[in-house]
Amino acid sequence: MIHQQFDEAVGTARGVMFDLDGTLILSNRELGEYQVLPGAVETLCTLKDRGIPFLALTNGSAYTAARQAPRLRALGLPIEDHNLFTPNSVASYVFGQRGIGRVLVLGTSGVLEALQADGVSAHLAEAGPAGEVDAVYVAWHPGCTMEHIHAACEAVLGGAAFFTASDVPFFATQGGRSFGYSCAIGGAIARVTGKEPEVTGKPSRHAMEFVAARLGVAMSEVLVVGDDPRVETEMARLGGAIGVGVTTGTTTADQWSLAAAEIRPHRVVDSVAEILELGILA
Repeated sequence: MIHQQFDEAVGTARGVMFDLDGTLILSNRELGEYQVLPGAVETLCTLKDRGIPFLALTNGSAYTAARQAPRLRALGLPIEDHNLFTPNSVASYVFGQRGIGRVLVLGTSGVLEALQADGVSAHLAEAGPAGEVDAVYVAWHPGCTMEHIHAACEAVLGGAAFFTASDVPFFATQGGRSFGYSCAIGGAIARVTGKEPEVTGKPSRHAMEFVAARLGVAMSEVLVVGDDPRVETEMARLGGAIGVGVTTGTTTADQWSLAAAEIRPHRVVDSVAEILELGILA
């Protein structure tokens, strides 16, 4: 169902960004199993046939694209490795722009692998003292300890830049909403240091700029599709893109209707497949 009360005038979209959890798939709480949502495969295949560029940007930072994308393709989703991105991808992009060298990482080995593959000099907090670093980066880190938080706080208090993959407290899974580690860990470091982190994942402008650059279109020509007003549609509003909310994840149609202007979607659909019927895509 297309919810007709969301009828704000919009331009033409020439590229599409999809969220993963709650939009194309649902994971389990351990992020090890995926269930594809109805209409997702057919929608991506149609976009591919029509030559409309698309990519997926998840706020999940646990795995590299090389590990995650083949599992998505096994479900039938035509997402190539080079079209799947995480906050780690955006972080590497930002670090390069800023000339940031050595980075202390509070995250899993998958986070480290992703950053190093992009040429970042990264060091895991759990590996022991990192020496002087230019930045601290917080990502998916279920094994975080107080020692890791202490090391990060010392680095930030010593002048290191502070980044986090996500400041979103929850995300949709097969078992309901699940806890976002990056948000909690980043919050602890911010409370101690008095310094808020820059977010590299959604809904940051960093992420919106990255998406538009990868799609090869202007930000205003990106259709941003997701299930969370505080993530995807907020990012769309920040970047002047077109935001479409789906009801298959964390947010119901009634909840979408209550969203404030700065996070309100331009359109709301009950199935991702219905984006093809909106008359917005080139």
